[in-house]
Amino acid sequence: MVRADLDKDPREVADMFDGVAEGYDRTNTVLTAGLDRYWRRAALQALAAVPGERILDLAAGTGVSTVEIGRSGAWCVAADFSLGMLRRGRDRNVPMVAADGLALPFADASFDGLTIMFALRNMVDTEAALREMFRVVRPGGRLVICEFSTPRPALIREAYYGLVLNALPAVAKVVSSNPEAYAYLTESIRSWPDQENLARLIGKAGWERAAWRDLTFGAVALHRAVRPA
Repeated sequence: MVRADLDKDPREVADMFDGVAEGYDRTNTVLTAGLDRYWRRAALQALAAVPGERILDLAAGTGVSTVEIGRSGAWCVAADFSLGMLRRGRDRNVPMVAADGLALPFADASFDGLTIMFALRNMVDTEAALREMFRVVRPGGRLVICEFSTPRPALIREAYYGLVLNALPAVAKVVSSNPEAYAYLTESIRSWPDQENLARLIGKAGWERAAWRDLTFGAVALHRAVRPA
């Protein structure tokens, strides 16, 4: 079994996701009791892609979200550095590119919008990743980040950290091809910045009007920002 540590060595993270690629989408749905679909829909609504736009679905995994973005009429490419994930999604009939989020293989200002879901926290340098996203989005283009975050109500926060996150690795042993990866998942969520601090990092990377919306009491947060025109 392959899992990464919180130093987030890119090779270890890629190997870990290669190891969970089989059954990855099913596992996410089971572990979140189907909430992953709700969170994804909310992110795509915030992105608000329209026909004729060019969208980058970064760290897209098997391309589930890429297919959904494409239904808007926008042209959307899935980029991920896990070849195992891309192989699992190769039948989805969407453009797919192997790509490092810190050195994207796209020209400056290539996209009208960019979305990244539940993957920014896996990148070794969050600020560098946000700056690289800034580079490939055109002036006036938008960024949408959907990521695990910090629940607001105290009782829910205590239950989330004390019960839900602790239970994930045990459940993953039943449904995942690499359950050890879900021990990393819980560690990475616990160490991730809260809503305000992530918005601050987004602003430091050059984005404007960084704001967020809490989903599921703040267990997930949806951040949106715009590249200055």
